[in-house]
Amino acid sequence: MNRPTTNRPSSEHSTTPDDEIIQETRNPRRTLVLGATGYIGGRLVPRLLQAGHKVRVGVRRPEKLKQVPWAADVDVRTVDLDSGQGLSESLHGIDTVYYLVHSMGSGGDFEAHEAEAATRFAEAAASAGVSRIVYLGGLHPEGRELSKHMRSRANVGRILLDSAVDAIVFNAGIIIGSGSASFEMIRHLATTLRWMPAPDWVSNRVEPLSVRDALYYLVAAADVDEEINRSFEIGSRQILTYAQVMRTFAEVAGLKPRHVIALPLPAPTLSGIWVGLVTPLPFSLTLPLVQSLQEDAVASDQDVDAVIPPPGSGLIGFADAVRLALRREVEGAVDTNWDADAGELDEAALPLPNDPQWAGRRICSDERSATIAGVTAAEVWPVIEGIGGANGWYSWPLAWKIRGVWDKAVGGAGLNRGRRLPDTLRIGDPVDWWRVDELEPNSRLLLRAEMKVSGYAWLEFELTDTDGSCDYHQTATFIPSGVRGRLYWALVAPFHRFIFPAMAKNIAAEARRRAQSDSAFIRS
Repeated sequence: MNRPTTNRPSSEHSTTPDDEIIQETRNPRRTLVLGATGYIGGRLVPRLLQAGHKVRVGVRRPEKLKQVPWAADVDVRTVDLDSGQGLSESLHGIDTVYYLVHSMGSGGDFEAHEAEAATRFAEAAASAGVSRIVYLGGLHPEGRELSKHMRSRANVGRILLDSAVDAIVFNAGIIIGSGSASFEMIRHLATTLRWMPAPDWVSNRVEPLSVRDALYYLVAAADVDEEINRSFEIGSRQILTYAQVMRTFAEVAGLKPRHVIALPLPAPTLSGIWVGLVTPLPFSLTLPLVQSLQEDAVASDQDVDAVIPPPGSGLIGFADAVRLALRREVEGAVDTNWDADAGELDEAALPLPNDPQWAGRRICSDERSATIAGVTAAEVWPVIEGIGGANGWYSWPLAWKIRGVWDKAVGGAGLNRGRRLPDTLRIGDPVDWWRVDELEPNSRLLLRAEMKVSGYAWLEFELTDTDGSCDYHQTATFIPSGVRGRLYWALVAPFHRFIFPAMAKNIAAEARRRAQSDSAFIRS
C-alpha cells in the first residue's frame, strides 16, 4: 500500500519532564498492549493510562500481572500468539496496538516463532480494523549480515510494515533502565569484574537510550494523526563504545575504575557463554545478546524529529540514565521493589515486581520461618530486642566468636562493641558488629552489618500474631560487591545452614521458656 507521510508534528509537548513522558492525548484511544509482562510493556502501560488511553493487555498468563500496581486499571485478556487463541477477541474495538513480544530466551527456533506470530498478528489486526501498530525493534546497520536475534527483530519489523495496517517501527540500541536485559548484563559485568578481558566487540559503537525516552517515543506514536508506515531510528545522540559503557557505569555506580581489555578475537558464542557464567542472566539470553553486539548500534539519521520532536528538556545521556536506574539502590537500601508512589524518582527506570530474578543487584539471602505456638509477638519481642551483647546470638557461640575475631583482625568492629543497653534498642544503636536500621516494637527489627566484608548485609526479624501463636520470620540478606563478595558468600553459606536454623529454633525456645516462667510466677 502507498501511504502518505507527513512532516507535521502531531502532538503537543510540554517542557516539563513529566509531561514529556506522559503526553495528554486529545482523544482517548483504545489501546492494546501485547507483551505487557515484558520489560518495556510493563512500564508502558502506566504511561498510557496516565495519558488517558483505555488500555487492554493481552498476555499468555494473566497471573503474572498480579503484583503490578496497574493490573486493576486495565482490561486483561488471555492471548496466545503462537496459536492465535484469544487474539481476535482482544483486537476487537482497538485503535492502536503495541506489539512488544519476542521469543528470545524461550529456546528453540525463536526466529521462526517470531515471524509466524507476527504474520498471524498482522492479519488479525487488519481484519479487526486496527488503525496503527507500534513496534520496538533493534538498531542495526543496513546491508550487513546480522545476528539471529537482530535479524529476527528486523524481519518482524518488515512483516508489520508490509501489512495492511499503518505501522510505526522504532529501532533502538541498548535500553538503559533497571530490568532491561542489556542494562543488567552491563551492571553485572561491571559490578563483578574490575579487570575485564573481552572480545573485540567491546570496541564497537553503541547509542544507548534511556527507558524514559523509549517510552516517550512509544506513547507519542499513538498520537500521530497521519499514516506513516515506516521505521525510525531512535537514540540518545550520544555514541559510546561498549568499553566506555562499562567504565561509565562503574564511575556512576561508585565502583573502582574498571579496565576493559579488548582481545583480537570475535568469539561471540564463547563470549556469550562467559557472560552467562559471570552474570545471573540465563544462557538463552546472553548468547543472542552478545551475538547482537558484533555490529555497531548507532542511528544513521534523525528523521524521527520531523514526526515526533525530542523531549523539550532533551534526550537523557547514558550517565544520567544509569543514575536514574540506580537512584533507589543507594548504599544501605534493601528494598528494590517498584513503588507506585516514587515521587520525584522516575519509576520507569526502576525495578518492577514482575521483573525477572536476574534483574537488579545480585541479592543473596537465607530465610527461616517458624510458628511459635502458645505465645504472642509481644512475648517473643523481648528475646529479639535483647539479642547480641551478653545475651549472644542463640546459635553456635564459638562460630560467632571466631567470626568476631576475624572481623577485628581485618579492622572491623568485631563483637567488642556489645550493646548500649542490655534489654532495649533504639534506631542507630550498635549491636556487636550490627547497627539498628529499623525498629517496630513487637513487629520488626532490621540490623545492618558494619563488619568488614565485600558487600552489604542485613539481618531482619519479623513477628506476626496468628490465632494465639506467633509467626516468626528471619532473613539474612547479603548484596555482594565484586568477585570477593560472591566468594565470601559461597564460603559462609554452608555454615549458615547450621547457624540460622539454630538461631530461629533457639529464639523460639527462649520465648516459650520465658512465657512459661512468667505464667508460673503469676500462678504462684
